[in-house]
Amino acid sequence: MKSNKGKGLIGLLLILAAVAVFGWFGYSSMSDIKLGLDLAGGVSITYQAVDENPTAEQMSDTIYKLQQRVQNYSTEAEVYQEGTNRINIDIPGVSDANAILEELGKPGSLTFTDENLNVLMTGDMVATAKAGMREGTGTQAQQYVVQLTLTDEGAATFAKITEENLGKRIAIVYDDQIVSAPTVQTAITGGQCEITGMETFEAAENLAATIRIGSLSLELQELRSNVVGAKLGQEAITTSLKAGAIGFAIVVVFMIVVYLVPGLAASIALALYVGLVLVLLSAFEITLTLPGVAGIILSIGMAVDANVIIFTRIKEEIGLGKTVKSAIKSGFNKALSAIIDGNVTTLIAAVVLYWRGSGTVKGFAATLALGIVLSMFTALVITKGTLHALYAIGFQDAKFYGTKKEKASINFLAKRKICFALSIALILAGFVFMGVNKSSTGTVLNYSLDFMGGTSTNVTFNEDLSLEDISSKVVPVVESITKDAGTQTRKVTGTNEVIIKTRTLTVDERQALNDALVENFGVEAEKITAESISAAVSSEMKKDAVVAVIISTICMLIYIWFRFSDVRFATSAVAALLHDVLVVLTFYAAFKWSVGSTFIACMLTIVGYSINATIVIFDRIRENLKEMGSRADLAEVVNASITQTLTRSINTSLTTFIMIFVLFIMGVSSIREFAMPLMAGIVCGTYSSVCVTGAMWYGMTVSKRKKAAQEKAEAKAAKKSQK
Repeated sequence: MKSNKGKGLIGLLLILAAVAVFGWFGYSSMSDIKLGLDLAGGVSITYQAVDENPTAEQMSDTIYKLQQRVQNYSTEAEVYQEGTNRINIDIPGVSDANAILEELGKPGSLTFTDENLNVLMTGDMVATAKAGMREGTGTQAQQYVVQLTLTDEGAATFAKITEENLGKRIAIVYDDQIVSAPTVQTAITGGQCEITGMETFEAAENLAATIRIGSLSLELQELRSNVVGAKLGQEAITTSLKAGAIGFAIVVVFMIVVYLVPGLAASIALALYVGLVLVLLSAFEITLTLPGVAGIILSIGMAVDANVIIFTRIKEEIGLGKTVKSAIKSGFNKALSAIIDGNVTTLIAAVVLYWRGSGTVKGFAATLALGIVLSMFTALVITKGTLHALYAIGFQDAKFYGTKKEKASINFLAKRKICFALSIALILAGFVFMGVNKSSTGTVLNYSLDFMGGTSTNVTFNEDLSLEDISSKVVPVVESITKDAGTQTRKVTGTNEVIIKTRTLTVDERQALNDALVENFGVEAEKITAESISAAVSSEMKKDAVVAVIISTICMLIYIWFRFSDVRFATSAVAALLHDVLVVLTFYAAFKWSVGSTFIACMLTIVGYSINATIVIFDRIRENLKEMGSRADLAEVVNASITQTLTRSINTSLTTFIMIFVLFIMGVSSIREFAMPLMAGIVCGTYSSVCVTGAMWYGMTVSKRKKAAQEKAEAKAAKKSQK
């Protein structure tokens, strides 16, 4: 016993030491975490098309290609249109515009010329360019090449010019500089070709990148570079950190009060989780933005959820008469399948979203994936180790763990028709509100600057204002006119000029803003100009997000189908997911919440929360079906399963809700606009998992059994009639 106590004490001290070490490194690395434009600002570069009258298609194509290019610098970089022939690139977390311009390269013209420098083909005929390797000949082990895929027009043109220039060189010219001049060895007719002769794979990658960025639909020239002020400002970051700390402290107290010694173990594991997240965010150089914070909030919720599932199981096992030691072992084993299925399902979604998404979706997916992996590790390894250590040093009485005896099942299914009617009414109300909004404002939702574009107001002040002055003094004046919390600011390097981006302003609002700036800051009215700007969340980015969500939903459906061996579980889970999204959309429409860049992240967070809550209940239904046998009464199984997991559903939702509610109470206006939908989503997800999903699975399963019984009876009757 003394030996076990000594080992337990050593184990606990090692875990506490790990918490202290990673907590310290996490705190120290906070200053090294790359923050997005919304949290820390960055650099904005404005390009102007050389052609004064580019087409909308040329602008859209150029913006999309640039968006793919700048994601090499940050997944949170934004590319959007300003006026009719300008393109802005916002890159977060950097301050040296010159270094970025040098690394990015001026997106100029790309041409293919003959030896006399006659232009044979232009860069917009290249669809893609990528670096590759293939086996070399002779003493050369391998060759580094650039593989080009041409457009249909480019394939035809290239076939012609290579046939006409056999044995001659065709030069690839970028901004009047020859970057490569390979010799034509054969006529190339398939729309695919290789550029050989690169000394290293890095050289091949650089040339491929040059060709990709050069194959824009438009030739661009740099117009200006700006230092961008944070969309939220330092005040938002400070208050959010305080809110996070207070929320975490409340969760720790709640866990210890409700779950006693296991709650203490979970709190230690969660503290280590926070430290690890901070260290790895810095180590992997993940750009953290508000959508990224949403991913972390979701993963914290799942970390708490895993512990709650385990502790509920331990209480149940103690209630059945098992010893504490046996209950701990059994509790972890029985909780394992629900934890793995819930986390793996969400991780699948995160991987697909990172693979197919762009912009804020990619940032959300990166932080979510990191958080999920860490939450599983801390729940299944650190919490378990801490609990065993606490048991070994003397916390062995059942009173330190609590008991949960089986209670009579609540008949949730008896109220399913009322719940279905309520859900349908809420969803239909959303469409009604969207219709009303469309007729009154012209849009179904309150789309913000990021989604709809807006007005860019350039103001030259009489003094050189700091970013802090702009955030604390100028922005409140602007928002008193716009009545909108989405104002974005930037400062033109080396001047007193400030660019203020707002939702689209009417003529009267523009005049009111001009008057307010003159009155409050003494600026000259003639030094205030305004232009229309396009949405930062482009149509292509929206399309990428939709495609990513569809693919991830299909992947989740397949996984649930495979794990539960019943397509009705998967169908019910996806239907509940759709239910939660539509109900939250109703709140967006009814209360006119701003639909901006964080909207996609909010919805994805709600999807992840919904699917995890549903799987916990489905896991218990699967377990009870095995225990009760195939002849078990389905209604009894479903009601018992929901009742058994009800405490988990409430406690997990409550802890996550608390953290976001504190953020809502303490945050600035833009933070509150972000937190409100998340709170609605948590409440909705809890409601649907308890009142809707089990009932849907029950309805489909009963319907199938009735159909099978009817077919069996008909077959029996047909067989009897034949005799």
